[in-house]
Amino acid sequence: MRTLNTNQELEAYLRLNNAGCAEWRAAIAQLLACPLAECRLPRPQAVVGSLSALTVDAGIVCVLDVAQDMELHGCLVSQTLLVNAIQGHSEITLQAGSRLSTFPLAMVPAGQTFTLRAVEGSRLVLVYPVNEAVPAWPQPGLEVALAGHIHRFLLRSNYFQDHLDASNETQALFDRLERQLVSGQVDLPEDLPVLDRRLVRVIEKIRSERDWEFDLQDLAHHCGASERNLYYLMKRETGMTPYRFYQRCRLIRVRKRLVDCKCNVPHISWYAADEGFSHLGRFAALYREHFGELPSETVQWRRRLQQESLAEPARRAMI
Repeated sequence: MRTLNTNQELEAYLRLNNAGCAEWRAAIAQLLACPLAECRLPRPQAVVGSLSALTVDAGIVCVLDVAQDMELHGCLVSQTLLVNAIQGHSEITLQAGSRLSTFPLAMVPAGQTFTLRAVEGSRLVLVYPVNEAVPAWPQPGLEVALAGHIHRFLLRSNYFQDHLDASNETQALFDRLERQLVSGQVDLPEDLPVLDRRLVRVIEKIRSERDWEFDLQDLAHHCGASERNLYYLMKRETGMTPYRFYQRCRLIRVRKRLVDCKCNVPHISWYAADEGFSHLGRFAALYREHFGELPSETVQWRRRLQQESLAEPARRAMI
């Protein structure tokens, strides 16, 4: 399977977008079971960034996009946490004072309180929990190998078939990472081949042209391939047919609008219809198939987080 890095990794599991400080802190505390003492920002009232999260039985993978300089102070993890910077600059400082670089990867041991600092424009991946302890004497290059497995997973995430496929791939990632940590040996993953340039053009068109309606003949003409060749080329190199990818992109756009919605009663049916889904029942079934939850559950998750973030100042005042 070939793929393309478009900086949209894990976008199908967006949880926060254009989030403020209180929601950001509450989301990380909830997802990582990691109470945060403080989130320090130069512009506390401005947007902090966005967050995507995919959870399986083994743990959770989070992708954080940081919109301003940020410091998460006083985090405590009960099991090993892996932090990988894929863009920008960030670092971790442990309570004892030692510093860990997040490039290629930082391994935060269980039971450690730490501070995470990231500059504006950073993009981080958090993988937690990793059940096995960090080796006392890891082999040189182990961090590079672990980061390589994470990057391969993120590239694969652009073409998850559905939620079952996403869950299986995420579980497999945790298995690979833990095997690496148990052995302490270096096992670099194979690089994924470069995506065919014709598919690059097709994928960019489907993603960027929101009002475009699916037309295989038009896609084939756009990329310079026959309809038959385009169909099998995309199926072979991404695992998805052109229409399946088109359908998933529309579902992801609806999800983003639901996450961003601030109205009291979200217009799920209107958002779905605006993206070409005319049958609400069929849309809800497709949404759950792709994301593992109903559209209403996506909205409810954000609402609960907003309520928790509003209640946080009152709880702190009582301490």
